Amino acid sequence: MEALRADMFEEICPSTLLPFRIGPDKWSAAVLRCLEDGPRRFSELRVPLARVTPKVLTQSLRALERDGFVRRTAEARRVTYELTDLGHGLLKQLYVLCDWSSEHWDELLEAREG
Repeated sequence: MEALRADMFEEICPSTLLPFRIGPDKWSAAVLRCLEDGPRRFSELRVPLARVTPKVLTQSLRALERDGFVRRTAEARRVTYELTDLGHGLLKQLYVLCDWSSEHWDELLEAREG
């Protein structure tokens, strides 16, 4: 599995203009995207989510786990997070919304500026 890129989430990208949220908080969609290829450790998630404080990332992961989207597995000194089937289903819907925001990028920017 490839390492997560630090530039995975640019400050200006269609997802920042979505007029709705996915999951329990504003970082949930990004966390779901980070977990789409398989289990990740907290330190791996911190690379593309550097703008998120460790406390807030922990809260997001706990909320996603509570809602059944993420599974936390603790083994010896290793904790990993991965998507559940429910999380994979939500991720598919996230892609639909991302496609929509990309198609309406100019309109969304115009509305925000106007």
